[in-house]
Amino acid sequence: MTRRTGKRAPFARRLVLMVKVPAAGRVKTRLARTIGAVHAAAVYRHTTSAVLARLGGATAWLTILAVAPDTSRRSSAWPARFERLAQGGGDLGRRMQRVMDRLPPGPVVIIGTDVPGIRPGHVRAAFAKLGSHDAVVGPSPDGGYWLVGLRRSPRVARAFGAVRWSAPETLADTLRNLRGLRVASVAALADLDDEGDLERFAGAHGRRVLPLAFGA
Repeated sequence: MTRRTGKRAPFARRLVLMVKVPAAGRVKTRLARTIGAVHAAAVYRHTTSAVLARLGGATAWLTILAVAPDTSRRSSAWPARFERLAQGGGDLGRRMQRVMDRLPPGPVVIIGTDVPGIRPGHVRAAFAKLGSHDAVVGPSPDGGYWLVGLRRSPRVARAFGAVRWSAPETLADTLRNLRGLRVASVAALADLDDEGDLERFAGAHGRRVLPLAFGA
């Protein structure tokens, strides 16, 4: 993790965005099958920019980027003001567990960047839930989830083992790992996976879904 991780109080709230370098062929591969790898990468850059613009300026939490590949920690693909840490190897579960294990004490919420409906209020609600619960999830209509958070006290829960990712069972598998703990939920939001989603979100939210890319 970067040298800036410890700047805030030890029990600061931390919002972690799982991000990848927005290179054609490496992001939004399902969407790329229908609209092309270059266009899909542009969509990814735009949605990432929108989420960071909405959430990254909040003072109620520290926003951190968990980046992939690990060699991209100094990439200019993201605004320089955000702290970065390497995701490391393994499936999504191993990478998220690594984030939960390595950050300083305090509640951590993890999200992706492909949910156009995310607003600061959703993140505030998630951290509020962690005041009285061990974990929080934001369900998705497809059986997965767009947000997961852990209180990480008195221990860090092992939430992500043997989870069937990108499947209808993703949320159920994660909740099974959290059995016996106090788990809360926040609003259900849909993510942007395919061309139909792209059209639906553009129709509902217009250019707010596809703002200008970084530096534009």
